[in-house]
Amino acid sequence: MKSASANRRMTLLVMRDAQHSVKQIHLSKPLLMAVPAAAVLSLSGLILALQAHSSQVISQLEQKVSLENAKSLQLQSSVNNREQSIERLQNEIIKLSTQAKDMQLKMQRVDELEQQLQQFIEKHGTGMVTGDSADKASSLSWDASQHIGGEFIAVHDNEMLDLAQETKDDFQEIQELLKTMESTVPDTLQKAQETQRLIAGNPTLWPTESRVMTSSFGYRTDPFTGKAAFHAGIDIAGDNGGPVYAAGAGKVTTADQSGARGRYVVIEHPNGLQTWYMHLSKVLVKEGESVDKGDKIALLGSTGRSTGPHLHFQVVKQDKPVNPLPYIRPESSEFN
Repeated sequence: MKSASANRRMTLLVMRDAQHSVKQIHLSKPLLMAVPAAAVLSLSGLILALQAHSSQVISQLEQKVSLENAKSLQLQSSVNNREQSIERLQNEIIKLSTQAKDMQLKMQRVDELEQQLQQFIEKHGTGMVTGDSADKASSLSWDASQHIGGEFIAVHDNEMLDLAQETKDDFQEIQELLKTMESTVPDTLQKAQETQRLIAGNPTLWPTESRVMTSSFGYRTDPFTGKAAFHAGIDIAGDNGGPVYAAGAGKVTTADQSGARGRYVVIEHPNGLQTWYMHLSKVLVKEGESVDKGDKIALLGSTGRSTGPHLHFQVVKQDKPVNPLPYIRPESSEFN
């Protein structure tokens, strides 16, 4: 038994140095085998723990890398969106600049037309004083079709800023021009309307379709008495019932009948002028009625002191008969 027990034990000799005695440590074989096994198990557990920790760290690093990649993609998308936004903004600035130039040309054209209208008013005697007109751009017609071309030249940010500032200045100029027109156009239109009224009211239209004048303005031999007499108008022969037209726009002040004048009409015009139409077969207007130049106001006849169908046409200025021929002429008729 002792021999078997001795066989299951092992002796370890520990020698420190020559001066100390040798120590003997008796260990059983199972214990001696268990110690390395425990060490191996401990080392294996440590390795497994390190592997698990490494896997966790690697997983965290992979997540961080994925997150950074996502951020990078988002940043790249933001950069792309920013570039697209800048490009759209540049296109809008270019479009706005083109619109500003186009509007400026149109406003200048309107201003030019206003100047022409003022010159027209001044020419026709309204006494309106006009200033010197600025040089105007030529009136160009624009076509929005795609017939365009040219080489590509990149646009830099500074150039776009300059273009934006130039466009801002253009719109400021347009606003100033609009303010000026806002204050001047109503007055110009009012004067133009007055000029148009004066032109329309000026009795310049030949009042009949006939061009046959049988008696002139001034002194003549009276057809009934044979004595010298003053003729206050002109006589125009025509067919009985032929149309009689207003020589100018105005207001009918008289539509009546008398022994000498027969049926007659008096129209009042601007500038103290009146036109008289006598010996009518029928009157087609009423007192107080407004008529336009060329309106049919009566039918030609031979009523009153008349030797045959004709129109006695008379122009009165400031209550005094004047020669009608400086006002109306046969070529002024719209029936040529």
